[in-house]
Amino acid sequence: MAACTDVIGYLDSLLDPSSYDDYGPNGLQIPGRDQIESLATGVSANAELFARACEQGVDLVLVHHGLFWAGPPRPLDQASKRRLQLLFDADMALAAYHLPLDGHLEVGNNALLARAIGATGIEPFGAHRGATIGVHARLDAVSPAELVERVRTATDREPLAFTDGPDPVRTVGIVSGAGADHLDEAIAAGLDAFVTGEPSERSMARAQEAGIHFLAAGHYATETFGVRALGDRLAERFGLRHVFIDVPNPI
Repeated sequence: MAACTDVIGYLDSLLDPSSYDDYGPNGLQIPGRDQIESLATGVSANAELFARACEQGVDLVLVHHGLFWAGPPRPLDQASKRRLQLLFDADMALAAYHLPLDGHLEVGNNALLARAIGATGIEPFGAHRGATIGVHARLDAVSPAELVERVRTATDREPLAFTDGPDPVRTVGIVSGAGADHLDEAIAAGLDAFVTGEPSERSMARAQEAGIHFLAAGHYATETFGVRALGDRLAERFGLRHVFIDVPNPI
């Protein structure tokens, strides 16, 4: 058992959210029990995740995409009410870490995906609002087909791949989620390949004409890594029970 404030304090210290100009608040978004024994992690805050967390009897839900985002306040609709009601009725806390969980070089989505595909020499990449949210790294001179297979295995889904870059592939940039616009940064850096979550319509032609491999493996699929790693770390550090709740999303 641990104080919820201690857990959130540890996450804030580890991820340093104040270093990021994010789209919404990082940290504790909905308070719950003061003392927690278990937590559930998931990619996005939604009713299915919360309902399944309730079934698991957890005290804290930790996500990458939280409930609140920047912009003017909006009236709550029925879907928003249901999400909040699930948390309130179970007295479950909700915490979210967005860009800090993309850019962290140890437990971040992009660093972990890089390691999962066998990349080494991981360095910050992907400039965004005064910080970096992705990574670039080295590969052991793999073929384009091998790169696609490694991404497929790491994310457990078939990536959209335009393999018009060099063979073998020795360098890669990775910006998970909706990171397709960082393709131009990868091109400017002279990288052999670029991996992201969602493609943009212009991605295919831009990658083909620049001679760089482009892989889009899904917003959700490229962002399961960080929050799951955080959950495991919290479980070990604070003696908590941790369950990762997979709510698959094809996007």
